[in-house]
Amino acid sequence: MILPMPAPDAVYGSPPPDLVEVAADAAQLSPLIPGSVRLEDLDAGSLDRVVMVAPAGTLERRYALSLSLRALRPGGRLTAMAPKDRGGARLGRELKAFGCEPAEIAKRHHRICDVARPPSLMALDEVIRDGAPRHIDNLALCTQPGVFSWDRLDPGTALLLAHLPALSGRGADFGCGIGVLARAVLASPAVTAMTLVDIDRRAVEMARRNVADPRADIRWADIRAADSTPDRLDFVVMNPPFHDGSVEDQALGQVFIRRAAEALRPGGTLWLTANAHLPYEAPLKGAFKSATLVASSGGYKIYEARK
Repeated sequence: MILPMPAPDAVYGSPPPDLVEVAADAAQLSPLIPGSVRLEDLDAGSLDRVVMVAPAGTLERRYALSLSLRALRPGGRLTAMAPKDRGGARLGRELKAFGCEPAEIAKRHHRICDVARPPSLMALDEVIRDGAPRHIDNLALCTQPGVFSWDRLDPGTALLLAHLPALSGRGADFGCGIGVLARAVLASPAVTAMTLVDIDRRAVEMARRNVADPRADIRWADIRAADSTPDRLDFVVMNPPFHDGSVEDQALGQVFIRRAAEALRPGGTLWLTANAHLPYEAPLKGAFKSATLVASSGGYKIYEARK
């Protein structure tokens, strides 16, 4: 269903205010900000301006650029930016491939391209197809470029799957991705309900395709929000992120640990997988009655923590 735009200006992500000005009423388009407008649903020619922090991944970035250009009216303006080493160096060439003539500047380690949408655009359908959801054989699941570990099984998740026991009762998967962990957990008939939460709308949409189980409640939400999960849970499983955008943020995983402790009932269990270098031992011991290292292999570690 095509939805009307609430405003003629839109923004994708959170551009640094000292790099570009964004209209106060600009509609947010980023799939990583819950509640945002779905870029894929915009009418062609419905926008006057888009300001975009372009994604780092090539397929994801070109997909977002092509959809934004499609949504602009002829003559409407796209301002796209990215750090030079995370796609910014390619922005100008990619926009030219669509038939645009970008004006490009460098500022604060970013490349910023400003273009007026031409009357006709090239290669949109091909690029949109390359970045769209698809079924991938090696996962046997639906996925999309831009989602975490979109085209392979993450090694940390694989290690957790190898050590995860059959669980029971009410539980949750924090940062569920496309639903790999949840599918394994729901294989246990003793699981009565499971809430899947992810900040990435695309991951949530893929999880809804992959986890066709009436016990699953799949939510597009930021786990840091107080109302993002139920409480009194029997278990939580998670492979928490440790990047906020392109920047490593170890505090993000620590927030996931605290939220798991808050959501679990006394005696409830957290199963966590993480990169071996991440210092999660102290927050686990601070939030839980016990925390046991179950496995460590290939640069990853698995913890079982009991509240």
